[in-house]
Amino acid sequence: MNPTTPPTKPEFKAVLLVDDDHQLVDALRSALMDDNFLVDVAYDGEEAFLKTKVHQYDAIVCDLMMPKLPGDAFYRQTTELHPELASRFLFITGYADDATIRHFLSAVPARYLLKPFTIQELIDAVRNLVSC
Repeated sequence: MNPTTPPTKPEFKAVLLVDDDHQLVDALRSALMDDNFLVDVAYDGEEAFLKTKVHQYDAIVCDLMMPKLPGDAFYRQTTELHPELASRFLFITGYADDATIRHFLSAVPARYLLKPFTIQELIDAVRNLVSC
């Protein structure tokens, strides 16, 4: 490195993690933070939607089956407000057998992971989202 060139600062990407399972959220938040993501958390779709109104996120990791506002409704509301996030969602679900969920996932440009998934799969998927 040239002594006159200032060191480059690492670029942190902001991720909103949305899931009603507090233990899963804690584990995923830690893993993403260890990989230098800035992680904000919401435990249901309503709380998450309120956060998207006031904060900018580079990616959203979201469960589909949640109280108050399920992931598909949260996605629709959020992408109305922020169309640029439509392809920056990563859904996580254990209900891939459900026809309604399969239909939704095939109809949107978002990606998804089926539970159970590895931490590395999640990190790789989020890295891919923010590099697009």
